[in-house]
Amino acid sequence: MRPDTAIIRIKNLRLRTFIGIKQEEIDNQQDVIVNVIIHYCAEKACNSEDITEALNYRTITKKIIALIESNRFSLLENLTKQVLNIASEHDWVEYASVEIDKPHALRFADSVSMELCYHK
Repeated sequence: MRPDTAIIRIKNLRLRTFIGIKQEEIDNQQDVIVNVIIHYCAEKACNSEDITEALNYRTITKKIIALIESNRFSLLENLTKQVLNIASEHDWVEYASVEIDKPHALRFADSVSMELCYHK
């Protein structure tokens, strides 16, 4: 990691969507918890007050929210990959990681999660 690498963390973004393959999951929205980590070179942003020199985490978060809330997903893997595509789409992104939790997906477990990573 270079000394000018910034790390953006979007923590515990709580959303609702249709996720799963059982009829109950297809018919009812469920909670998902999204965590995103993005590494990018922030040298210009560190020496500026110009928003165009920084990776805009608000824009990224809005895209993630729109994706999740307006679609249906059968597989957690597919949902996670689509969110990772958003997190890593900017040319400046060197590394991105997305973990999505599906609370109460299994009896006796707090949640089930899927994590995928992107490396430039």
